[in-house]
Amino acid sequence: MEQNFKTEQSYIRAKKRVKEIKGFYTHLVVFIVINLFISGTAIYGNLRSGDSLVEAISGFGVYSTFLFWGIGMFFHWLSVFGFKSIGFGRDWEERKIKEYMEKENDLYKKVNR
Repeated sequence: MEQNFKTEQSYIRAKKRVKEIKGFYTHLVVFIVINLFISGTAIYGNLRSGDSLVEAISGFGVYSTFLFWGIGMFFHWLSVFGFKSIGFGRDWEERKIKEYMEKENDLYKKVNR
């Protein structure tokens, strides 16, 4: 009976995790599509108003939505994947120590041949 409960709880946690990841990727796709549309529209509008190409693509209005929504996307990514995805998980420090020790041992072996 207890094993079924643990399995069910694991399933519920896994399903929630998959839903969070799917939500992030959906948000990412919407972010890309909408920002391409907004930026393209802003650039087109700037060109229509007589701006040169450089002026049309250099305005803050072209990138403001991308910038501020991008900050939101970063925090969404951080909430879903956390710092572990950048490599700073619980065992990061231990892995780095082992990596440096192995490099030092390899160097020592090469010098002492």
